[in-house]
Amino acid sequence: MTFTHLLILALIQGVTEFLPISSSGHLILLPSLTGLQDQGQVIDVAVHVGTLFAVILYFWRDVREGILGIPAMLRGRLDAPGARLAFLLLIATVPVIVAGLILKITGLSDMMRSTAVIGWSMLVFGLVLYWADTRSPEAKEAPDWNTADAIKMGLWQALALIPGTSRSGITITAARQLGYARSDAAKLAMLMSIPTIIASGALLGLEVASTANAAAARDGAIAALFAFIAALAALALMMRLLRSVSFTPYVIYRVILGLFLLWIAYT
Repeated sequence: MTFTHLLILALIQGVTEFLPISSSGHLILLPSLTGLQDQGQVIDVAVHVGTLFAVILYFWRDVREGILGIPAMLRGRLDAPGARLAFLLLIATVPVIVAGLILKITGLSDMMRSTAVIGWSMLVFGLVLYWADTRSPEAKEAPDWNTADAIKMGLWQALALIPGTSRSGITITAARQLGYARSDAAKLAMLMSIPTIIASGALLGLEVASTANAAAARDGAIAALFAFIAALAALALMMRLLRSVSFTPYVIYRVILGLFLLWIAYT
């Protein structure tokens, strides 16, 4: 795989992973719309690893608190903030893992990788995000996160397995619908991405471990590095913009892209 191709893939994954516009949808569309070869699962794992390190670095204080709270959580002591955060992230991740395994076993995950599905997901879930963002109050902050809200957001997150939905977009939608402020909704969505990316990366990693070679490992390292840089920059920019800008610009992008993809799919 050429350096240019790797750079394009890394930038797409890095920029779109944490913006509410669907990274998986863009990666699926790239080969079908440009004629470039499919990047394969090795690169998929690599770029996800890159974005994982980006979100961990950006929210390191919260991540560190959650990691240190795991022993207390395992002992059933959820009074400490770190233990509580680790527990809430755990239960918020269960629905997407269960749904992902079902789709993988049944083969439905491959059947949904189409331009029409991505187009409809971009359009419909973009409008749902707009509805939640413009109609919901900003009455809660991240420290208010509780078990009921974590379960609800986890169920919404499972919808992200539909290509074009956007994992960050659907969890932000859920958080806004529950009344969390924009920046806090985005923060919770980003923290929820960490165990989800780890779980999906581990599943894909097991599949490609026996087929990877030196060339694939080199390409993966390059892709991971640039995905990390792009994701960190995109994440920092979005969190800064949310202080003064709503999610409407992302909705507009989703609607335009969704309509374009539906035009391609049905003509």
